[in-house]
Parts: sequence; C-alpha cells; structure tokens
Amino acid sequence: MKQAVLVRQDLKMERGKMSSQVSHASVEAVLQTPKEKLERWKQEGMKKIILKVNDKKELLHYNRLAKKEKLVSSLIKDAGKTFFKKATITCLAIGPDDEEKINRITSKLKLM
Repeated sequence: MKQAVLVRQDLKMERGKMSSQVSHASVEAVLQTPKEKLERWKQEGMKKIILKVNDKKELLHYNRLAKKEKLVSSLIKDAGKTFFKKATITCLAIGPDDEEKINRITSKLKLM
C-alpha cells in the first residue's frame, strides 16, 4: 500500500507552500479512501512518495489515469490568497491503494 502525491514543477513553489499543498492533497485523498484500505495502509506504515510533474496538463493527465483505474485521487486547487495571485491547481494525490496499481500509473515519474 502507498500514496503518491504529484507536484507541478512549473509553479516553482517555495518549500513551505509546496509542503502545505502536498499535505492538503494527502489528507483529502485519505478522507475519500474506504476504511478497509485505509486500515491496511496504516498497518503497513502509511508509505507516501512525492513525485514531479512538469505542468498542469501533465497533472490532469495523471488524474484522468487514476480515475480510469478507479483509484482515489484528490486534485488540489489553491485559493490564490497568499503565494499565487489567482486560484491555481497545484498537486494531485493518488491513493492510498495497492502499490502495484499506483506504480502502473506513476512509475515513469521522478521523486522530488
């Protein structure tokens, strides 16, 4: 079991902002996850990986792939009140779910 969070690199977010956005994505996806999967993930140590995507187009592509595979996904849109001047899609969490399912979608992406 694992969760993957994909982060847009074109936004050049500061570390604190990026951490906040990743946290939002992770929590939102966890809240959507069926209890049985959540318990398995917790028992296995709640593995998470943070991955890079180039831009919004690529992020949305991975969101479509996750939905096609019936994986929980959480696309995060920042309200645009601090770092960004307008509402901005920043990252995407996929899972938690079986590691193999997530790897089928994200295996070509690089770690942050």
